[in-house]
Amino acid sequence: MAKPTTTRPLRPATLLVRGGTQRSSMDETAEALFLTSGFVYDSAEQAEATFNGTVTHWQYSRFGNPTVAMLEDRLAALEGAEACRMTATGMAAIHASMLSHLKTGDRVVASRALFGSCHWIVSTLLPRYGIEGVFVDGPDLAQWEAALSTPTALVLLETPSNPMLQLVDLPAVAELAHKAGAIVVVDNVFATPLLQKPLELGADVVVYSCTKHMDGQGRVLGGAVLGSKKWVEEVLQPFTRNTGPALSPFNAWVILKGLETLHLRVPAMCRSAAEVADFLAARPEVAKALYPMRADHPQQALAKRLMSDGGTLCTFDLAGGKEAAFKFCNALQLIDVSNNLGDSKSMVTHPATTTHMRIGAEERAKLGITDGTIRLSVGLEDVADIIEDLAGALDATH
Repeated sequence: MAKPTTTRPLRPATLLVRGGTQRSSMDETAEALFLTSGFVYDSAEQAEATFNGTVTHWQYSRFGNPTVAMLEDRLAALEGAEACRMTATGMAAIHASMLSHLKTGDRVVASRALFGSCHWIVSTLLPRYGIEGVFVDGPDLAQWEAALSTPTALVLLETPSNPMLQLVDLPAVAELAHKAGAIVVVDNVFATPLLQKPLELGADVVVYSCTKHMDGQGRVLGGAVLGSKKWVEEVLQPFTRNTGPALSPFNAWVILKGLETLHLRVPAMCRSAAEVADFLAARPEVAKALYPMRADHPQQALAKRLMSDGGTLCTFDLAGGKEAAFKFCNALQLIDVSNNLGDSKSMVTHPATTTHMRIGAEERAKLGITDGTIRLSVGLEDVADIIEDLAGALDATH
């Protein structure tokens, strides 16, 4: 016999372990892994009723899958969202959240500080379909106000941003966006659902790359889109069902297992990241070290208002430019050179030649990304070992 569902509100750590779990008739302990492309029906009549929506029955794993559904329910509970749909990657989540909502003649206003592929969607892909894309400097509310004085369909932003950890005053921007008729889509991957709640701050849609902290161990790709039940079912779901960015049930199962330790991993990584940022700021080779909760971050007060902690990443500039940056990366003995983030292993990347290479030097300059910029994702290693590795690599830049 199945245990009754608790009527008490559950805290995040409990939701990460138990949220959304549905046991099959086998009464398994762990979430069941349904590696199936399709499902069978008792009769032709049941199949017809399933397709016309008069009965509920699994149809096809592109439309929905029991393992994937458990992950969707768990993330929705954690985020405080009415509904969630998974996608094959984080970029598929961004793409689906935008293209499902937009049509020719629409207008998008986006923070300039976006991941390179997101920037490409706004600057290059949308105009091909007759959709205008306008960029603003995320921290500048006057620019948002000017851009949103014209009717707009969608606002896209990430806060903190990749890689320069810029923050956007989300409640203020959301208010302006809603007056302009726009929905607000927030990429919350740097903050994770544990450190920031965009829906509570005025956002309409939240997107994640589950490849990052949610898996947290560099194993699988995945994305998530969360919002109201009405928007998810009436706008997003027809798009994802018919275009097919479906998440593999195996990937969903791996991410479910990763979520069970998210509440342990993220706080530990935040503590180490804060200590690492203090170390970097004191080194003479470092021209600038950025971490949202440091007193010298230009938006520390906003970070404290929006976030419960500073996150797992810090970004810094080496005074010697690209040559120093490459020497630094190549001298690391423990920390990996990789463009991933949110992993249990610490990783660095050089944004100017990797994640933000294709936006061009002029746009990078507007974002403050220099040839000496390094993005560091702090992992779960002993923080003393991380700092010793960074110290040795900084010494090698001389």
